[in-house]
Amino acid sequence: MSTPRRPPKPPDDATGDRHERTELPVITPSVAREDVDSSGRVGAVAYPYRVYDAVATIERPVITDRDIDYVVTVDRARRLAVRADTFPETQTRAVDDVLVIPSELSDAQTHRKAEDAVFKWTLRKVAVGSEPDVTFERSVDAYKLFWLASRPDGDVIVDSVRGTESPLAD
Repeated sequence: MSTPRRPPKPPDDATGDRHERTELPVITPSVAREDVDSSGRVGAVAYPYRVYDAVATIERPVITDRDIDYVVTVDRARRLAVRADTFPETQTRAVDDVLVIPSELSDAQTHRKAEDAVFKWTLRKVAVGSEPDVTFERSVDAYKLFWLASRPDGDVIVDSVRGTESPLAD
């Protein structure tokens, strides 16, 4: 497993302030960084995902084939695939002072994880006589942002999409 890396710090400007800004494709946040309640500064972590819009086609001998739609989100850092309700809206955004978590999966490994997940989910849903045909209609690589906030009773991590908070473990 590789170590997360920060982008290199640029030299100080005339005021002595440091400015770190990284352009990233992100899943559009529903909670803005500025809206996070904090007793100190709010940091950011960018977590790598690839999201697929997938279709599993099941051949049926007497009636028409059945298509089952899935949205598969592959967590490229924790190496797992999970189902999502909808394909996310994404945008390229400049994010200040962000820790970008590196991907632990190659493109081929990510594709295989998504394919395996769709195959398993389909077999759990329907009885099939032959292997379902899995196709990917579209995919997007994007980072999900998490806000790190200081609170009097301890630091928390805020999911920028769902708005949920969890205590930051030591």
